[in-house]
Amino acid sequence: MKSVLSILLLSLVLTNGSVNKCGDSSLRECFCGSQFYENRSMFVVNCTGLGFTTADMLKYIPDETEMVIFTGNHVSTINSNVFGEYKNMTKLRIIDMSNNGITDIKGKAFHHVTGVTRLILNHNNISISEEYDKNYHHPRVFSNFVNLQELHLTNAFADNTDADLADDLHDIFVSSGLSKLFKLHLEQNEIVNFRDDRVFCDLPDIHDLYLGDNNIPSLNFNITCLPKLRFLDLEGNNITKFSQQDLDSFDKLAQPYRSNSLILEIGNNPFRCDSAIKNLYAWLHKTNVSVRHLDSLECHQAKYGKKYIMNLKNLAESKHAKISKALTVLLVVLVLILLALLCAYVYLKKDSVKSKWRPLLESVTRKVQYNKIESQDV
Repeated sequence: MKSVLSILLLSLVLTNGSVNKCGDSSLRECFCGSQFYENRSMFVVNCTGLGFTTADMLKYIPDETEMVIFTGNHVSTINSNVFGEYKNMTKLRIIDMSNNGITDIKGKAFHHVTGVTRLILNHNNISISEEYDKNYHHPRVFSNFVNLQELHLTNAFADNTDADLADDLHDIFVSSGLSKLFKLHLEQNEIVNFRDDRVFCDLPDIHDLYLGDNNIPSLNFNITCLPKLRFLDLEGNNITKFSQQDLDSFDKLAQPYRSNSLILEIGNNPFRCDSAIKNLYAWLHKTNVSVRHLDSLECHQAKYGKKYIMNLKNLAESKHAKISKALTVLLVVLVLILLALLCAYVYLKKDSVKSKWRPLLESVTRKVQYNKIESQDV
C-alpha cells in the first residue's frame, strides 16, 4: 500500500513539475507551462487574479516564455525593466496586462521585448504625463516594441483627460516608431479631439482602427494618410453628421482608388434628421465603402419638445411614399383643372365649335342613312 501511495505521490510531483515550470519561488502561484493557443502550443506564464501588488516577479519568468498573462491584479505602477534589465526575451510574443489598475508606466518599463507582436493594456487607469514628471506615461513607452502588430488600449486611460490624452496619444505615436502596427484599439477612452489631425499618420501599416464608444463629434482626424486602412470603427460616438469632405475621405479609401474597399462602422451615433442625413443616405447607396448594419442606422429629431429616433431606411421610404402620394394627388388635380378649363372653353366657344363640327356631323349622318337604305335594298 505504501509503495502504491509513493508511486502516486511521485507521479503527482513529476506531473506538477512538467506543467508548472516557473522556476523562481516568487512565481510559485502562477502557472508556467505549455498551452494550446491560437492553433499552436505556446509556453505561457499566467498570473491571473492572484492579488499581486507589484509586477517585480516578472523579472524571473523563464527565458522560453512566449506569452505573459498578468491580469486582474492590483498593480498601480509598472516599473522600469519589468522583465529584467539584463534579460533578452527573444521568444516573448504576447503580453496581456489588462485589468490591473495600472496608473503609472515608468520610462523604459518594456525593454528587451523586440519580438512582442501583441500588447494588451485594456481596462486600466493610466495617467497622463505631467510636464514636471517625465516618468508618467513616457512618450516612448512603446518604442521598444519594434515588431508590435496589435496594441489594445480599450478603456486604458484615466477618465476626464480628453485634452491631455489627445496630446499624449500624438506624442506616443510620433515617438514610439510603431511602423509595423497593424491593429489599434482605443475604445472607451472618452476621446473627443486630437491635437493634430494627422495623429495616426505615423502608423503607416495600420489596417484596423477601433475608436468606438468615445465622444468623437466628427471625422476630426486624417485618414487619407493611411493607405492600408481597411476597417474604421466609429460606433457609439457623438457624431451628428458627416460633411461632404468626410464622405470624400471615405471614398478615397475605396474602389476605384484602391483594390480593397474600406469597411466602416458608424452605428449608434446621434445623427440629426436634416439635410446632412439626406446627403449621407444618398451616399450610402452609391459609395463603394462597405458600411456595416446599413439597415439599422438611425437619426435623431426634436419636434414639439419631444425627441424622436428614426430608422434611416424607414424615414427615406416614408418620405418617398409621401412624395409619390403627393405627386399622384397633384396629377389628379391638374387633370381635373385641365378638364374644367376645356369644358369652360367649349362652353364659351360653343357657337364657333358648333359651326365647325356641323359639316362633319351632317356628313356622318348622311353616310349612316345611306348605309341603312343600301341594306334595305339588299
